[in-house]
Amino acid sequence: MSSLSLNNIKPTVASAKAFLERGCQKMFINGEWVDAYDGSTFETIDPGTGTVINEVAKGSIAEINDAVAAARAALESDQWHNMLPVERAQILNKIADIMDEKIDELSELETLDQGKPLYVSRWAEIPGAIDQFRYFAGIARTIEGQTITSSIGYQPEGKKTFSYTLRHPLGVVACITPWNSPLVLTAMKIAPALAAGCTIVLKPATLTSLTAVRLVEICQQAGLPEGVLNLVTGSGSTVGEALAMHPDVDKVSFTGSTEIGRRVIKSAGESNLKKVQVELGGKSPQIVMPDADLDLTIPGVANAIFFNGGQVCVAGSRLIVHKSISDQLVEGVAKYGREMVMGHGLDPKTQMGPLVAKSHAESVKKYVDDAVSVGAELISGGHILGSSGCYMEPTIVGNVEQDMVIFKDEVFGPVLTVSVFEDDEQALILANDSPYGLAASIWTEGLSNTHRIADSINAGTVWVNSHLMFDAALPIGGWKQSGWGQESGHQAVSNYLKDKTVTSII
Repeated sequence: MSSLSLNNIKPTVASAKAFLERGCQKMFINGEWVDAYDGSTFETIDPGTGTVINEVAKGSIAEINDAVAAARAALESDQWHNMLPVERAQILNKIADIMDEKIDELSELETLDQGKPLYVSRWAEIPGAIDQFRYFAGIARTIEGQTITSSIGYQPEGKKTFSYTLRHPLGVVACITPWNSPLVLTAMKIAPALAAGCTIVLKPATLTSLTAVRLVEICQQAGLPEGVLNLVTGSGSTVGEALAMHPDVDKVSFTGSTEIGRRVIKSAGESNLKKVQVELGGKSPQIVMPDADLDLTIPGVANAIFFNGGQVCVAGSRLIVHKSISDQLVEGVAKYGREMVMGHGLDPKTQMGPLVAKSHAESVKKYVDDAVSVGAELISGGHILGSSGCYMEPTIVGNVEQDMVIFKDEVFGPVLTVSVFEDDEQALILANDSPYGLAASIWTEGLSNTHRIADSINAGTVWVNSHLMFDAALPIGGWKQSGWGQESGHQAVSNYLKDKTVTSII
């Protein structure tokens, strides 16, 4: 069984302490920080200890209506509508500069609120969020239409047609973000939306709202005009649904579960047929070929599922390994998991922190217990540790059949299922036997295997001899029930633009 050590569970950065000590965190509407109109609040919990670390204003439909109205007014204002692309780029770069200055504060707040190890926040996710703003600052100056030579043959004699396209901001965008990687996933939405000239109402997850509040403060400090970015915190069933249904919202960008994504899509369609972009669930396969370099593959496969406690949309949760190396690989990954240091995220020694909430940890464990009850083998882990009830051991489940729930459902925890194959065709059948298609990885030294298998996997992203490799320039998006649209890369800005074709006789 894994060991658990709870040390260093208090923030050490003075500005992080000051943020938490100032009292209930407010909402931001039309350039003003406000309490909930009815005074309601909700608590945010440190999952590592189970203790309350802050209170946050709990918004309602009234606040949503005011935030959307502010975003609509800002969209049509001269200050934002006529702002030069270089000026928008300067603001985005300024946001990145301030985030960089406050990276230690943001990292501690993210870790304390979500539970992830401090090194993940400090060296991966907060830098990733900063990179989103820098990348889209550059993209802001490259948004352009095109001239088109048409083949219209019925223009007046002696005249010609001249055709071109214009690109306009899509409008008011509702950004609804998840709890697993709060700041970077928020940046992946608002940075391209701002680069395109849209205005935003941001609704973060109730479990992890703190860095969203801090980011909006930074955006205000960077000079973003009033009403361009608004923040309403509160429950998804009230605030999130009101945003999705609001007739004056032009687009919803949502990241979360497929179940909630369906509700968002339905609500959006019932109001004004607004645009919808969703990144939803994943059940990503890791295919390990018999020629894989196990010194590279064992830690790679382990990190693909145990990173952030498996609370990653693209986590490599299904190991599909060739029979000839399955025992050696599985034992190596199990050993890696058993030796991981589990503890509070603020402890610098911690390699895997708690899951985000006790109820979530219990849900993850139930998947494991149910699988074992119908014939799967618990190879390692499988236990919840610690008094907070949020620490789930790195877990491997073998003898998994394709009809088992644990093979098909997104568990969203540090749980790896093992399936064994004997030939490439069987490996691809196993990999593609999922309603999801977000990501996959292939572990092999064979070049032909790489390209042939990558081409045959039904997923929006395929990594080779790696997993969880991200960059602001690389588009991310799902196939099948993993979502619509892409984030990051040039495609992300296009998601926040609408095109107009102009044709004239000259």
